[in-house]
Amino acid sequence: MAANLLTQSQPFSGEFQFAVEAVRRAAQLTQQVQAEMTGPALTKSDHSPVTVADFAAQALIGSLLAEAFPADPLVAEENAADLRAPAGHATLVQVTNFVSRFFPRMTPPATCEAIDRGGAAPARRFWTLDPVDGTKGFLRGGQYAVALALLVDGHVQLGVLGCPGLSEASRPGNSGPGSLVAAVRGQGAWHTPLNVSGEFTRLHASQRTDPSAARLLRSFEADHTNTNQMDEVVHALHIQAPPVAMDSQAKYAVLAAGAGDLLVRLLSPKQPQYREKIWDQAAGSLVVEEAGGRITDLEGQPLDFTAGRTLARNRGVLASNGYLHAAALQAVQQVTHGDVR
Repeated sequence: MAANLLTQSQPFSGEFQFAVEAVRRAAQLTQQVQAEMTGPALTKSDHSPVTVADFAAQALIGSLLAEAFPADPLVAEENAADLRAPAGHATLVQVTNFVSRFFPRMTPPATCEAIDRGGAAPARRFWTLDPVDGTKGFLRGGQYAVALALLVDGHVQLGVLGCPGLSEASRPGNSGPGSLVAAVRGQGAWHTPLNVSGEFTRLHASQRTDPSAARLLRSFEADHTNTNQMDEVVHALHIQAPPVAMDSQAKYAVLAAGAGDLLVRLLSPKQPQYREKIWDQAAGSLVVEEAGGRITDLEGQPLDFTAGRTLARNRGVLASNGYLHAAALQAVQQVTHGDVR
């Protein structure tokens, strides 16, 4: 199906086909985990929950990448340290059992090795993965995404999102077929059903120009943003509709599909020095841009993927349909540090 979009002569056609199928399989694996696993989640040192799905999806994509593009590094969120410890043995067995549905000969040591493939350093060409972006959304049955991107010379060249809780890249709900959203730089963004056969459909951001009518997307978790400043941004733009809270890069799919107009990720007052991880932004940022939208940090600067595993040179994120970006940026700067341009 992916081959219908890109011919072999087009840039990254092989990588695109790989990424689409890898994300599809990984997203379906996370759904299996969600349906069958009732045990507790592990807790990492930063107190964010980690589920069997995170580890299993990363092990699966790490294994697939090793087969398809063995020379390409993978920069990903998880590592197998907790699974190698005695307390993580039961979870490691669970993870291995799920991954073995796709790799029948998978063993616990091989599972750990596949997960730890994600510990590579960024290079001239590398992949970045968030195996379950929006872990808390996954745990509560809300939005989450498997997010995979390829970067070359510091630029995202392709991005794929597997969103089980979205239909047609825009309508939340767990009863639908889910959405697979993909983009290639300079060639567009598309969506197709995740769990059933279907054609790819081109995505287009909205053409809304009136800020007061904008549909604003924000993080579901209050700890991931500044709710007081968010209210001030809404007031400054005279936005009438209440913000829509969603987990994960599924928000970028909704924005690219034209079902949202603005996305603001402000810095939480609890973590004023926080910088985004590259796997939290790479795939979604390209989806927005290729659908005709725009994405910058809160200072209006492009996202800089050349600073390692984080967006160390950027502060926060602002994404839009393009038409509303200037007004939204002015409002955000007025609220965050009184700078009106």
